[in-house]
Amino acid sequence: MANNRICVGVITGSFGVRGEARIKSFCAEPAAIADYSPLSNEDGSVSYQITLTRPVKGGFAARIKGIIDKEAADSLKGTRLFADRGDLPNLPDDEYYHADLIGLAVYDTGGQLLGKITAVHNHGAGDLLEVSGPAFKGSELLPFTSEVIPTVDLTSGRVIADPPQEFVEDTE
Repeated sequence: MANNRICVGVITGSFGVRGEARIKSFCAEPAAIADYSPLSNEDGSVSYQITLTRPVKGGFAARIKGIIDKEAADSLKGTRLFADRGDLPNLPDDEYYHADLIGLAVYDTGGQLLGKITAVHNHGAGDLLEVSGPAFKGSELLPFTSEVIPTVDLTSGRVIADPPQEFVEDTE
């Protein structure tokens, strides 16, 4: 687990004209993002003290210490917000932080290397693992379910996948 910070949200722009920002939370309990404040940018060079003010469409309106007008809030649009790993809760054995999955090698049930996880996506219907490697034409999105991904071994840095045959390129 080399990542000392985990992305817990993103600033998606301003909310209103008085300096509030709109924040999208990536936390399992969305309002918990405020519990990890202060949050930082990706490289840790800037810290943001965040106070949620109310739920809004697509996330929360929030006050960020030092941001006093709409233009300042808008200037932060797209800023990903990170919490220190030590501040986050320990997860049950069958749950994982996305940052821990990215970069893991993916093998099929027969031990053949399929590729590696390059991203984790969630469009509302569950997590999808983007896997790139020799077994796929470009990259493929595999559902992160126990049927398709029966084993995740963070210690050895690998997952075992049993993707439907139509996902795997025929190499014969």
